[in-house]
Amino acid sequence: MPSARVVDVSESQRQPIHPSEASVLGLGAMGSALAAALLDAGRSVTVWNRTPGRATRLVAHGADAVGSVREAVLASPVVIACLLDHASVEETLGPVAEDLRGRTLVNVTTTTPGEARELASWAAVHGIDYLDGAIMAVPSMIGAHTGQVLYSGSRAAYETLLPMLEVWATSEFFGEDAGRASVVDLAMLSGMYQMFAGFFHGAAMAATMGMSAAEFTARQTPFLAAMTEELADYAKVIDGGDYTVPGQQSLDFSDLSHLVRASEEEGVDPSPIAMVQELISRQVAAGHGSEGFARVYESLRADR
Repeated sequence: MPSARVVDVSESQRQPIHPSEASVLGLGAMGSALAAALLDAGRSVTVWNRTPGRATRLVAHGADAVGSVREAVLASPVVIACLLDHASVEETLGPVAEDLRGRTLVNVTTTTPGEARELASWAAVHGIDYLDGAIMAVPSMIGAHTGQVLYSGSRAAYETLLPMLEVWATSEFFGEDAGRASVVDLAMLSGMYQMFAGFFHGAAMAATMGMSAAEFTARQTPFLAAMTEELADYAKVIDGGDYTVPGQQSLDFSDLSHLVRASEEEGVDPSPIAMVQELISRQVAAGHGSEGFARVYESLRADR
């Protein structure tokens, strides 16, 4: 591992004094965790952050900190971007596009599928090998192999970098369409956040009778855990495309208007449950009331 130091590279220099294996751009909680895990694994790492001072601990751990994006790019054949959003990636990498030529860019900034594809197209124009990554983990899980990072884009880059990538978490490749990792990532987050919103709505209803959120949680957690066992059966119905299979709860029976009314009666915003009722109502209005609840999926699918 290289000794701790801050490298001062003039703008006229095209090559760093001591090349590293990877450069990490962005030292927020996640970027710092990614860089630290690489250092822990014995990798040589160069780091850059827009706001000075974030690299102190990493430098003490063996990283090289540089003062400009260009210096960071020139220091390594692999550049890892972990920035705030798509706009910050464009702003940061746009001016150094030619310096990135011939290198591999691994972008683990959270982006939409369309933004990931846009970056992949931009990278191709500039001769940059592009790999998009979606991190399904919090910073404390990086390096502990309790999380997962999903990838799509350059297969060659993924296969070449896999030993490095698996330092962070379990890796999975979803194909050469750069937007696919983002689709899976955001689809999973969608389910999570809507579950949380449902919990918040339920807690707000229970609060009208004086029940604390803690007490409600003690009741809700085992119930939700049991209900998740139904997901596999719903998946079979959806994949089979037959919502008339016997044994399903019908859409007519699943009418949730009473939940909407109860929420309103208690002075609680019914928006979360009203959204589900709207999806049910669409299918009932289309004549599918006797079919299974899973048919709500048809109200959502892109090609309906």
